[in-house]
Amino acid sequence: MVKVDLKAIPYCLSDADIAWVEQTIAAMSDEEKVGQLFFENRGLSTDEALKELVEKYHIGGYRYNGIKADVVQHNIRLLQENSKVPLFIACNTEAGGNGSATDGTYIGSGIKVAATGNEKYAYEMARLGNEEAACMGNNMAFAPVCDIIYNWQNTEVISRAFGSDPDRVAAMSKAYMDGVHAVPGYAAVAKHWPGNGQDIRDAHLSSNINECTFDEWMATYGKVYKTLIDGGLDGVMGGHIMLPKYMREFYGTKDEDMLPATLCPELMDGLLRERLGFNGFVVTDATHMVGFENRMTRRDAVAATINAGCDMFLFFNDPDEDFGYMLEAYRGGAISEERMTDALRRILGLKAKMGLNKKPKEELTPPPEALSLVGDAKFTEMAKAITRDAITLVKYKDPGVLPLTPEKYKKIMVVYIKGADNAMAQLMKFAMGGGAAAKNPAEQLCDKLNERGFEAFVYESPMAKAAKLMQQGKKMDFMDMYRMGKSAVADFKAQQDLVITLFDVANGRPSFGFSKGGGEIPWYVHEVPTIGISVNAPTMLADAPTLRTYINAYDSKPYTLDALLDKLTAGPEAFTGHDPIDSYCGLWDTKL
Repeated sequence: MVKVDLKAIPYCLSDADIAWVEQTIAAMSDEEKVGQLFFENRGLSTDEALKELVEKYHIGGYRYNGIKADVVQHNIRLLQENSKVPLFIACNTEAGGNGSATDGTYIGSGIKVAATGNEKYAYEMARLGNEEAACMGNNMAFAPVCDIIYNWQNTEVISRAFGSDPDRVAAMSKAYMDGVHAVPGYAAVAKHWPGNGQDIRDAHLSSNINECTFDEWMATYGKVYKTLIDGGLDGVMGGHIMLPKYMREFYGTKDEDMLPATLCPELMDGLLRERLGFNGFVVTDATHMVGFENRMTRRDAVAATINAGCDMFLFFNDPDEDFGYMLEAYRGGAISEERMTDALRRILGLKAKMGLNKKPKEELTPPPEALSLVGDAKFTEMAKAITRDAITLVKYKDPGVLPLTPEKYKKIMVVYIKGADNAMAQLMKFAMGGGAAAKNPAEQLCDKLNERGFEAFVYESPMAKAAKLMQQGKKMDFMDMYRMGKSAVADFKAQQDLVITLFDVANGRPSFGFSKGGGEIPWYVHEVPTIGISVNAPTMLADAPTLRTYINAYDSKPYTLDALLDKLTAGPEAFTGHDPIDSYCGLWDTKL
């Protein structure tokens, strides 16, 4: 076990602060020590339930997102004022203050910021996003996302990471961390150790593997983490990610014995602390993920995370059960006194570095009037600046298509392409204030085109038409639906002067619906000028390689659609973004 040095970075504590750490630990009961190891996250919760978390379970940290800022602030104040030891209050501000509250401001995804090529934007996204979160009482960012995209089919971090170039990822991640540190009393926790972006699978649903050899890892992911560590990184979030080639090479580990980093001492103590020299604290990723829970019983896994070198455990499954497992392991000796004390020193040491030990409880959370900062115009202005520099013209095989003008392309058909239905995504949309009545990005784009003198309309698929007719009582067989999507090419060409295929796919692959006839799939690129635009995941060329003009806009915020149309109507030279990944997805036919 590598022991912490509280006088070294990232802590750099004074003797007085170290004394506070040691005296606090010495005064703790077994239950209080165990409680400090836990982060919790409950979203909406009663005051009584929140008080129980700090009075019965003595938690060390809490994470917020998904509710409104005034509720976040109220809950944080209640937690801090009732906790014996000040709490870490973390948030997923990897894209802005929206990672803390629903009314916080989205500034830009990692992939979008990377497309600008400007590290200043990564810094400002972090500084402004966490300044907004701080007014609610947050003091820790579960960010930057410093994964590297090597597999275009990755769904977990494809839009969240800063791209596929290790040097760019390192520079952007370091700039983000520096932006976090520009907010007084704030800490940064980089994720997801030892590195996501290779596996097509999502650790929420299955095991996740990083296939680098040690030398490959050191030249890529290792370079990113070493850059951050040398720059004063506070914390690392251990991912449920295995590193099998490293484990085989250095430890002779058999396949059946492979463990994700959160359960693996060789990856936490060995690689992170010994080889890279990381002296900070480690928290697990959420432990309800299948990538964590499929390795051993939860009873064993709870203690195994701490023994592996993780200092904090992210989220109870059942509070009584998980707390009981951890307390049992500590009292029974499965977690040694030495390991417990080292974890506590790292946790309390960071709280001291952040100055939490020097503030009265009532000052740990800003006053209600501080919430006037939420939604401040300066956050949106930064988002607009990033947008203007980020939108990327990836593919342009038909010079002359741009610029768009009403004289050249009066009638524009917008084809709206979504991914497979995701029940959780739909539920979250409604929970966070979205609703069925809101216009989708295709409808919004049509409105904005029409304001500029075009005659734009959203394509209606044969399946949607058939559904309406059947609801009206008309009987239809498959061939009826098939014929509804067929027409003479001349008739199709007469209906529109240009087609925009608008992809809004957050994760995975686009779903085109009816595959024979109709307009979903751009079979007509040599018949009608056609532009593919993604307002979400940047990898849509893989499924629509025939597109000859393709643009990544990265999101569908109203100001993004405005900037997109400014560039479309100005011409190809207006696009200044640089592709942070291979948006051709490594496929030769996507480049034709």
